[in-house]
Amino acid sequence: MTLANLKPGQSALIVRITTAGALKRRLMDMGIVAGAPVRVEKVAPLGDPIEISIKHYRLSLRRSEAQGVEVETII
Repeated sequence: MTLANLKPGQSALIVRITTAGALKRRLMDMGIVAGAPVRVEKVAPLGDPIEISIKHYRLSLRRSEAQGVEVETII
């Protein structure tokens, strides 16, 4: 499952980043790393961007960026 598949209010743990290059480095610099808990706060009406909460701050990601982040849902 990817970060883009989560609905608002759902939480998950990041498993890995499947993108490569500069985008992977940028995501990691923003705190999106394996094992980090993440929560989807809002999704725009057309699905882009997605607002997430990670490490006590909020980020907005494009859907294409969120699809490159594999997650495991927290029950």
